[in-house]
Amino acid sequence: MSEQFYDTIARFYDAENENMTEDLPLYRALVDQTGDPVLDVGCGTGRVMLHLAQAGYRAVGLDRSEAMLVRGERKLDMMPDLKPLVTFVRGDALDAELADRFKLILVPYNGFMHFNEQDDQLAALRRFAQVMAGDGLLVLDMPNAGESFGTQDDGALVLERTFVEPESGYLVMQHSVSTLDRITQQLSITWIYDEVRGNGAVHRTLAPLLLRYVFPGEMDLMLAVAGLRRVETYGDYDRCPFEDGSPRMIVLAERDSGAGA
Repeated sequence: MSEQFYDTIARFYDAENENMTEDLPLYRALVDQTGDPVLDVGCGTGRVMLHLAQAGYRAVGLDRSEAMLVRGERKLDMMPDLKPLVTFVRGDALDAELADRFKLILVPYNGFMHFNEQDDQLAALRRFAQVMAGDGLLVLDMPNAGESFGTQDDGALVLERTFVEPESGYLVMQHSVSTLDRITQQLSITWIYDEVRGNGAVHRTLAPLLLRYVFPGEMDLMLAVAGLRRVETYGDYDRCPFEDGSPRMIVLAERDSGAGA
């Protein structure tokens, strides 16, 4: 489902996320500590990995969406000095063939939620443990589920942002409408992109997506089953402690030597 979603919205993605930079200093600080190579899971067009490559680190980006990777390769063509450091791989995180063992594995902004069943999330953690270097670090950036579950569902159409799609020059109004199943912990969200064309006509693109929230205790249990252990949880990109009211749940995990993984 997420592959189809990103193939649909690929042409909007970079303009939509142009201002999404607040997580980059955190990832740069972490790779300064761990070293490379870095695995960027759900790399898309390379927002995170190209930033790290510009700092001199080797990065492999993994994504299922061909449309997103094509755009990432185009960006890399404009930065030829980075080509020795950057590799884009099309494949599923659960079974893609990866030659390296990674010092830092990143699953940026909500990426782990795309594994939208608990079994898939556990399988992903096991796979990350397999491709992680012995002294490696895993970083999972998710919303604070407690904050999301505390809001009232109203089924409203929400205007998220407006931006100009650079290839066409059209103004795009991005909306969303969502429902939350508190039993399965799944968020069904439909992104709506309304392009206002030169003659005033509006062209609408619908992109549905299914995501799954994770709570802190559940996260610890899944990490343990996968042979990992949580070493830190931040509540935002400035490394503030994770607590009630935190906007994010940024989990740092390493191999659990006691588990024999």
